Amino acid sequence: MKTLLHICCAPCANQCVSLLRGENIEVTGFWYNPNIHPFTEYRARRNCLREFAQEIALPLQEKNDYGLRPFVRAVAPDIENRCIKCYEMRLFETAKTAKEQGFDSFTSSLFISPYQNHELMKSVAERAADTYGVEFLYRDFRTVFKAGQEYAKEHCFYMQKYCGCVFSEEERYLKRSKIIP
Repeated sequence: MKTLLHICCAPCANQCVSLLRGENIEVTGFWYNPNIHPFTEYRARRNCLREFAQEIALPLQEKNDYGLRPFVRAVAPDIENRCIKCYEMRLFETAKTAKEQGFDSFTSSLFISPYQNHELMKSVAERAADTYGVEFLYRDFRTVFKAGQEYAKEHCFYMQKYCGCVFSEEERYLKRSKIIP
């Protein structure tokens, strides 16, 4: 089976790739994250992933789209519920690419994070699979989240402090300083 793995970052991807390869699944990475801001954050995550992919001989495709304006336009009407738009942007593009390029299925390293809305992501991925006629390979990678973080630390990966969008970065600072907007 050939699977296109949407990758948000190397720290989240390392255990996903390992588990899928352990199932004899042929994995190709897919970088598409127009939600990640600012550009320095986007570049740091992308470049770390490039190095990791090269190190483990992971084929990596990139839709290198630093999409500040499209992302903000998509989430601006409802910033509090922005995550669904973010998941839709990334998972629909992954499903579309998987279908166009003849992959058997797609999934995402997002499913490793205990901080993401797992059920919402799963629902979005299933809709994307139906829309494009390609299988969504569901795996709950959360059980290996800590192992992935340890691997990332051992390999000196760039470790981000927020999910990626500018709004989550703002929330991180507000929580840390206990400032209420």
